[in-house]
Amino acid sequence: MPRALFSVSSKRGLLGFAKALVGLGWEIVASGGTAQTLTDAGVAVTSVERVTRQAEMLGGRVKTLHPAIHSGILARDTDADMQELAANGFAPITMVVCNLYPFSETIKQSDVRLEDAIEQIDIGGVTLLRGAAKNFARVTVLCDPLDYSEVIVALKTDGTTSLQQRRDLAVKAFGHCREYDTAIYAYLSESDIAEPEEDDVPDSIAFGVQRSHDLRYGENPHQPAAYYTRGEAGTPLGAEQLAGRQLSYNNILDVDSAWRAVSSFEEPTVVIVKHLNPTGIASAGSVAEAFPQALASDRVSSFGGIIAANGEVDEEFLKSLGTLFVEAIIAPSYSEAAVALLRSGRRNCRVLRIKEPFRGRGYEFRSVMNGLLMQRYDLGDPAGATMKTVTKRAPIDQEMESLVFAWKAVQHVKSNAIVLAQGKRTVGIGGGLPSRVDAAELAIKKAVGETTNAAMASDAFFPFPDSIEHAARAGVTCVVQPGGSIRDSQVIETADYFNMAMVFTGSRHFRH
Repeated sequence: MPRALFSVSSKRGLLGFAKALVGLGWEIVASGGTAQTLTDAGVAVTSVERVTRQAEMLGGRVKTLHPAIHSGILARDTDADMQELAANGFAPITMVVCNLYPFSETIKQSDVRLEDAIEQIDIGGVTLLRGAAKNFARVTVLCDPLDYSEVIVALKTDGTTSLQQRRDLAVKAFGHCREYDTAIYAYLSESDIAEPEEDDVPDSIAFGVQRSHDLRYGENPHQPAAYYTRGEAGTPLGAEQLAGRQLSYNNILDVDSAWRAVSSFEEPTVVIVKHLNPTGIASAGSVAEAFPQALASDRVSSFGGIIAANGEVDEEFLKSLGTLFVEAIIAPSYSEAAVALLRSGRRNCRVLRIKEPFRGRGYEFRSVMNGLLMQRYDLGDPAGATMKTVTKRAPIDQEMESLVFAWKAVQHVKSNAIVLAQGKRTVGIGGGLPSRVDAAELAIKKAVGETTNAAMASDAFFPFPDSIEHAARAGVTCVVQPGGSIRDSQVIETADYFNMAMVFTGSRHFRH
């Protein structure tokens, strides 16, 4: 009589599968709660304790870790192995049905304690799966209830599972164990290990994430896509969606970009993002006052954009939107009236609430062919960085206010990045272009006549004086840039020629 070992956390499909096996002449061996569930349902079961002649130990921590179980699983289909089993009073196990303690589900709970999470780290189950998967030449291993029916069909049709079927199920079991261990590694490394030093990079990387939900498609309709998350939050950034349609792949990228940008400002600020690039950024006394100024930076490109505000969105804020089509709004809070208006008047607009600003903890990843790139987040100038005037004329207080704002704003624009600002608002943005002078010309064009007395920020040094010349002729009076070009002296000389003030920061902020 073939023997199957059952030890499952999830009881989904258990009774039907076990009854079908018994009907086909199989003996069922089961542990703990699995055995009790089957017994209560009237299924004939041999307990693990009867096979091992050993009671469970340590409150159930040790049940199946015994030679009577694992020699039965690992024995090869040879005369020598079978004779050795018989000599010890053991029998071969032909099937292992096992799924693991719900570790990932446990750590998703917001109030989970470390000791509770540790108790959900399965030891015996992983060992069962690995042993059975290793011996797939003889043993069928099942870790997913969705595979039960396929195995029953094979047993009814052929009397056994095929080698290819057993191999496929073994691969799935190894994958299940890998994902399980990765989730444990990721949780413990984040909960117990201090933040790495700024210049540290890990020797190995583990992603303890699971699919939260499928997306309609990726960047384009022919690209399948899904959103993956770790922990309790199943929405991008851990935000709570209050209204609107499901976020798309592109929405998620833009929302993330907008929230990162607005989180870098302390004053009430609004950032409008389109295709990962800000179209306008402004700070004011309130986010309702800031929005029209951010919109004025580029009214055309803001259509269909993402709005991020670092203050409460209220009725006054929504009135300032007018008829502008907005894909999503993200903010730390909303008035009840604002939520009601959004739900009734902008049903397609995704409304996201997130309480925590972006802090840039951990690492940032990008996928490339056959590998990953990893870096720490760019959270602004490194400690100790200062602005240094390099021209004959130093910026006046009004210019310095614009320069400081423009310098913070330009860090969120795709390279090559140029930002023109008047006070605490952008008036023109150019970015994502191969040529810095083209980016400068685009920013000037977008400013639509508001370049007089404006400040210009560049995320990296100017390789030639041409951008300075274009800006000066447009009325720009001051410039902030990292410096570091072999032609810095020519650039400074050009700024002096136009009586512009220029400051160097010594810190570059590429954003590819």
